[in-house]
Amino acid sequence: MKKNSLLKSIKSPADIRKIPVNQLKKLSNEVSDMIKETVEENGGHYSSPLGVVDLTIALHYVYNSPIDKMVWDVGHQAYSHKILTGRQSVFHTMRQKNGISGFLKRSESEHDVYGAGHSSTSISAALGFAHSRDIKKKDSKVVAIIGDGAMTNGLAYEAINNLGFHKTQLTIILNDNTKSISNSVGALSRYLTKIITNPTYNRFRGFVWNIFSRAPFFKSKAKRLLKRTEGSLKHFLTPGGLFEELGLRYVGPIDGHNIKDMISLFNNIKNINTPVLVHVVTKKGKNSNQAEEDAVKYYSLSGSKKKNPKTVSYSNVFGDIVTNSANKNSNFLCITAAMEIGTGLSDFKSKHPGRFIDVGIAEGHAATYASGIAASGIIPVIVLYSTFSQRAYDNFVHDFLLQDLPFILCLDRSGLVGEDGPTHHGVLDICMFISMPKIIIAAPKNGDEFKDLFHTALKEKKAFVIRYPKGDAISYSPSKNEKVLDIGKWEVLKSGEKSSILAVGSMVDVMMRGYSKICSDLGYSPNLINARFIKPIDKNLLDDIMSKSDTIVTLEEASKIGGFGSFVLNYANSVGYRGKIHILGIGDDFVDQGPRDYLLKKCGLTVDSVIESILDG
Repeated sequence: MKKNSLLKSIKSPADIRKIPVNQLKKLSNEVSDMIKETVEENGGHYSSPLGVVDLTIALHYVYNSPIDKMVWDVGHQAYSHKILTGRQSVFHTMRQKNGISGFLKRSESEHDVYGAGHSSTSISAALGFAHSRDIKKKDSKVVAIIGDGAMTNGLAYEAINNLGFHKTQLTIILNDNTKSISNSVGALSRYLTKIITNPTYNRFRGFVWNIFSRAPFFKSKAKRLLKRTEGSLKHFLTPGGLFEELGLRYVGPIDGHNIKDMISLFNNIKNINTPVLVHVVTKKGKNSNQAEEDAVKYYSLSGSKKKNPKTVSYSNVFGDIVTNSANKNSNFLCITAAMEIGTGLSDFKSKHPGRFIDVGIAEGHAATYASGIAASGIIPVIVLYSTFSQRAYDNFVHDFLLQDLPFILCLDRSGLVGEDGPTHHGVLDICMFISMPKIIIAAPKNGDEFKDLFHTALKEKKAFVIRYPKGDAISYSPSKNEKVLDIGKWEVLKSGEKSSILAVGSMVDVMMRGYSKICSDLGYSPNLINARFIKPIDKNLLDDIMSKSDTIVTLEEASKIGGFGSFVLNYANSVGYRGKIHILGIGDDFVDQGPRDYLLKKCGLTVDSVIESILDG
């Protein structure tokens, strides 16, 4: 950091207010440089944090955090917030083992008043802060900062509806950069884009005001006329009509990179004691030529430490499988929730545009919408990150399973995702879905088996969940013909004696690579089973295993409580198995961020843990 750096003098938000307004752009450039340097090295979100730097500086210049509550949505919007709230000296540790989080985290700073990893929570939470303030008769201000992508989620509108009824002080900053992870989806996004590119409203307002200002005798009447006319135009030409009908005062659109104007505006609205929505237009990737030109491509970076061009990810394998399958089978379509790129669906979208639907950041809607597709005779392939599927729990139960409708749910990033940390680890999907009636849950050992499972799901036309991890698909041959598997049938990888290892999904490769060590340390060869079907279990094979094994070890990259191991244990108890069953998985706690291999070891999902479990008897 340069000696004359403004950023070097910022220890807390109070220090920002000591800087003259005309120098804040310099501060913005320095914050942007720190974000770029850190993300290019460590990986993380890139274009979104850069787009919100100017807005963050303006907010901290006007509002007094943490007395005034800034409730950020999603979390990666807040990189510059972290830098400006006393964490610049440790910002280089972001997303690293024992470093700061890439998202908002209450335990990390008093300025992170509310944690956020998933989107669309900010307005609901901010209203909770506002009501608490009112009950305590305090005078602090509450601000929710939400992106246009997050506004596609119904939770945001439930909160706005409630806020419009209560009429308390809360300012919503709608950070409109016209993109979420993929292009923002939906009518609201198109509406926002339309007004940004349509200068008619502001031209008309300026013209009328100038005309009537020259007529002093009619000035007061002119103002009333302008106000009525402005209200009508606002309803017609801007999203203000939508938000004002919901009880919010709408202001904007304003330039999200003009710090001086934003400071002036925030000072003007700070003491308005009714709900206000400020529509701020920002540009993703600001101050990075590459990210400004292609904000989607530079949405996130893997970091210079992690490049391995030889591996093929499960996400890319899925994209290839589903694209090739669509050439042979016309009776399915793909549905995702603003995760076209992250889930590997870009090629499918390009080649089969009429069979690709992005519903925006709205997982619950994705499921219920898909149930309508299923009821109409088309198989919906729903592609979500595992952690985000939690938001659609009731939709799968009520709208699919109770109606006996088929679907294929592909859960990307199931298991430990590494540096994104606890908000993004997909460790709860097995225990969430396994209790649901009439459902099949499977996990492939590699890319080739993923292809087999997907084609099995297409053939079965039932409720079918396929979970797979972030990372290398181990083995995948695009030209290899797929097989239809017997539902519930496991695969014996190594036949042995005395003990048995039941490995699920990603754990199969870990056990295969360590099998010789297991045999050496035990002094014999145990059975090694690819338990590719989590539900239903292979009762015939399990009965045979229990008749020959004194010890069974189950491994799953998921929660131990209520998961695969528990399912096996329940069955073993029901048939009177007398041996020992050891369940290895994620314990009763949230797992922090760090390299995936390190996290697997920390959670006991290793060859050594299996050996120790078997030796303990």
